[in-house]
Amino acid sequence: MSFARWLTATPIAHRGLHDLNHDCWENSLSAAQAAVKQGFAIECDVHLTKDGEVVVFHDSTLKRVAGRDGHIYDLTLAEAQALTIGTTQDHIPSLRELLDLVDGSVPLIIEVKGTPGHDDGLVKKTAKELENYQGHAAIMSFDHHIIRQFASDAPGIPAGLTAEGMNREAMEAHFSMLAHGIDFVSYHVHELPNPFISFVREKLHLPVITWTVKDQATKAHSDLNADQITFEGFDPRAQLA
Repeated sequence: MSFARWLTATPIAHRGLHDLNHDCWENSLSAAQAAVKQGFAIECDVHLTKDGEVVVFHDSTLKRVAGRDGHIYDLTLAEAQALTIGTTQDHIPSLRELLDLVDGSVPLIIEVKGTPGHDDGLVKKTAKELENYQGHAAIMSFDHHIIRQFASDAPGIPAGLTAEGMNREAMEAHFSMLAHGIDFVSYHVHELPNPFISFVREKLHLPVITWTVKDQATKAHSDLNADQITFEGFDPRAQLA
């Protein structure tokens, strides 16, 4: 199956199939398991730990998700795994744990979170974890310094730009990333259509996914302007009444 086909084949659960952090929290193994059970692709976020390992976590700070002060990059992998997520018994997982759980059953779209001064080697280490993975997986990032590393540090892995903004400065910045061989774009759903996305889809014929779609009406808007959604908080397969 071609990259574009598997990337866009099924809706993508934003940070896994969580329940808006009530009982099942974002970027947890429980959220990943729920997505696998429902057959949704999974979007997740990764950071580098103090000892150079890759963990699945969105924020650079710990407070919102783990309930304590500090930064994820100041913890070792063992220290991160010892922390529970929200009010659950789930721990902060390593990327390896997530890969072992998913085991190729659904596609993974991994957002590499840049933290200047604390992300040296993150792209290379993420690629190393994916080296022998048998399932479909792609990487992407908002951070341009991270994207510039994709070709050298993660060769052969489908790589994308995560982006937002509609002003001239944003458009110019996004177009500049096309020089780095990106394979797809993930764009803010409420900032479509725009000239960059039109060029990417119509001239370059690259797939575009959107973030973050939270209801059927927004899904309908995305369907007109992109190839697949990243969603949370509703069932995208349910039909509008």
